[in-house]
Amino acid sequence: MNRNNLLAALLIALILGLWEFFVHILAVPVFILPPPSSIFTTAVIQAPRILPHAVITLTEILMGIGLALCTAVPLAIIMFAKPALEKAFAPFLVASQAIPVFALAPLLVVWLGYGIASKVFMAWVIIFFPICISLLEGLKSCDPEFKILFRLMGASFFKKLMLLYWPWALPRFFAGLKVGVTVATIGAVIGEWVGAQQGLGFLMIQSNARLQVDLVFAAILWLTAMGLSMWWIVGILEKRIIKWN
Repeated sequence: MNRNNLLAALLIALILGLWEFFVHILAVPVFILPPPSSIFTTAVIQAPRILPHAVITLTEILMGIGLALCTAVPLAIIMFAKPALEKAFAPFLVASQAIPVFALAPLLVVWLGYGIASKVFMAWVIIFFPICISLLEGLKSCDPEFKILFRLMGASFFKKLMLLYWPWALPRFFAGLKVGVTVATIGAVIGEWVGAQQGLGFLMIQSNARLQVDLVFAAILWLTAMGLSMWWIVGILEKRIIKWN
C-alpha cells in the first residue's frame, strides 16, 4: 500500500471511529443515526435481501452507461466535425443539465412506466453530458502543429480521427467517463425513489418508512461500493488503453 492509499485509509478509519464514538457517547437512537459497526453488520447480514435489489440497480446503471456511450461519443465526433452543429446542439445539452433530475423523474415514470426503462433513461441523462463534453473538448484540444502535419500528408478526416484526434482526446474522455460512472447511481436511485418495485432506491424508501435507518445506510454502502468499483474499473481501462495508444 503506497503512502496516498495509506493516508486515505487512515482518514476513513478516523472518521468512522469518531462517528462510532460520538454515537455511543451521546446515546443517539439507532433509528436516527446508527453507528458504523451496526451499518456494516446490517450490510453483511442483510446481504441476501439487499443483493437482488443491488443487481437491479447495477443493471440500470450499466445500461445507462452503455446508452450514454452509444449516443455521447458519436454526437461529440459529429459536433467536432461540424462546428455549426455544436452551436446548434449546445443549448439543448446545457438545458438537459439545467433541469433538476427530480423534476424529470416523475414525468419519465409516467411516460416510460415503473419498469427499468425510466431508470435507465434517468441514468443516461446524468451520464451523457460529462462524457460528450469531455470528449468534445479533448478532440478540440489537439495540438495545431500535428493537425498541420496530417493535413500536409493528405490524411482524410477519418484517418486523422483514428490516428490523431481520438488518441489525443482519450485522457479527457476517460476523465468524463469517470465522472459519469460515479454519478450514474444518482439517476437510477432517483428514478427508483419516484416509482419502482425493486432496486436499492426502492429498498431505501421502504426501509426509511419503517425507521430501519441501518438498512438505509447499508443500501447506501452498497451503492458507494458499486460507484467506487466502476470508477476503479474505468481507471484500469484508462491506464491500459492510453498506454497502448
